[in-house]
Amino acid sequence: MLTRLWIVLSCLSLAFFVGCGGGSSAAKCVAGATEVCACTASQQGVQTCNSAGAFGTCVCGATPTADAGGGDSAVASPPDAPAVGGIDGPVGTGGVGGREAGGTTSAGGTTTSGGTTSAGGTTTTGGTIASGGSSGSSGANGNGGTWGGTAPSCSGLAATCGPLGTDDCCKSLLVPGGTFDRSYDGVAPYTGPNYPATVSDFYLDKYEITVGRFRQFVNAGMGTQVGPPAAGAGAHMGITGSGWNSTWNTNLAATTAALTSNLKCYTGYQTWTDTAGSNESKPVDCLDWYTAFAFCAWDGGRLATDAEWNYAASGGSEQRYYPWSSPATSTTIDDSYAVYCGGSCSSTQNVGTKSPKGDGKWGQSDMAGNVWEWTLDWYAIPYPMPCNNCADLTDASRRVIRGGSFREDASYLRSAGSLGNNPEYLDYSGLVGSRCAKTSL
Repeated sequence: MLTRLWIVLSCLSLAFFVGCGGGSSAAKCVAGATEVCACTASQQGVQTCNSAGAFGTCVCGATPTADAGGGDSAVASPPDAPAVGGIDGPVGTGGVGGREAGGTTSAGGTTTSGGTTSAGGTTTTGGTIASGGSSGSSGANGNGGTWGGTAPSCSGLAATCGPLGTDDCCKSLLVPGGTFDRSYDGVAPYTGPNYPATVSDFYLDKYEITVGRFRQFVNAGMGTQVGPPAAGAGAHMGITGSGWNSTWNTNLAATTAALTSNLKCYTGYQTWTDTAGSNESKPVDCLDWYTAFAFCAWDGGRLATDAEWNYAASGGSEQRYYPWSSPATSTTIDDSYAVYCGGSCSSTQNVGTKSPKGDGKWGQSDMAGNVWEWTLDWYAIPYPMPCNNCADLTDASRRVIRGGSFREDASYLRSAGSLGNNPEYLDYSGLVGSRCAKTSL
C-alpha cells in the first residue's frame, strides 16, 4: 500500500491557528472524493474518502471520478490573504498517487491552451543565445560549461550572488542530457521507477531569479499587457507549441504599477521593494506562472520543463534524494544545505547562500528550498508517456512547481516531489519564484 503523503497546512497558515514551529495537522479529504493509489508495485487503483474524512482501502483496477486527485480539501488561508489557489501534495510512486487537492481554486483569469501559439503580441528584444562552454568533465558537484549568451537582466548589474556575494547572478550552467526516472528516488514511499524520461543537453540558471534581475525587467516595461512577450517567445526548441501564446496576454498585469503591486502579495514574506535595497540578491517571489514565463522569455531563456527540472535536481540517473545527496539515497539535511523550515522558517535568503554544500550535481543552487519554482508543464497524473524532451501542454487546472521553500519542512524538498499550483494565482505567502533554462545549441 502506498504510504500517503498528506498535504498539511504550511507553517505560515498554522501561525494564525496553532502557532508555528510545532507539529503539523493532516488535512482531511472530502467525503466521496477519489484519488489514484498504488495497490501493487505495478498496478494502480482508486481509494475513496469516507465520512470520517479519511481515504479507505485501495481498490485495484478501479476508475477515479472527477480528476485523479479527488475533490478539493479546504486549506485555511491567513485572514488578510487572497484566496488560496489549489495546491496538490507531493507526487508519489514516480508521479502516481500522493496527489492531494489543497484548497479551492480561486478565480484569476481565463486559462487558455498552452499548445498552439497565435499571432499577436509585441515583439521585444530578449537575450542573445550563444554557444556555451564546452562540456568537459564535471565532478561530483561541478559543472561542464557555462552559457555564453547575454542576459538582459544582468546588463549593468553587479555580481552579488553566491555565498560571497561576488558571483554573476545570471550564470547558467550546462546540464548534460540523459535518461532518468521521473519523481523517483529509491526511498519509500516513492516505490517504483515507472516513468523513464530522456532530456537533451540544456542550460539551467545557477540561481533563482533575483529581485535585482527582475527590477531590470520591470524597468524595461515588460511583463504587462502593454509589453507582453512576442508570440512563440520562450519556446523549448524541441517542443512544438511550447512558446508564448498571445491569448495569455490578458493574464499579465495590465500596467507596470499593477505588476509591482502584485509583487507585494504578502507583507510578511514578499521580497520585492519599489526601490532597490537590501533584497536585491534575494529570490523574487509572489510570481504567477505567466509573469515567470514572460521574464525568462525576455531574458533570452525559457521555463524548464518539469522533466528537465526534475532531472537536474535528481542528478540525472543518480536519482538523488536531495540535489546534494551523496550517496544518492542519503537523506542528510540541515540548515547548512538549504533554506527551509528546519531551524528557523523565517524568510528567504540571498540566492546561493548555501553553495556549494547545497548545490546539485551540475552546480545549481537552491534547487531545494528558498522559494518554489515554476516549470513549463501542466500538472498531470499519471505522467504522459513516452517522454523524450517532453512537456505536458494539455490544458489542466494547475502548473507544476518544484523544490519547496523556506516555509516547508524537509519532506517537501525531495528531488522527486512536486506540487500543482493555479498558474494565475499570486501565492498568498510569497513562496513561489522561478529560475530560467536555455536550450543548448
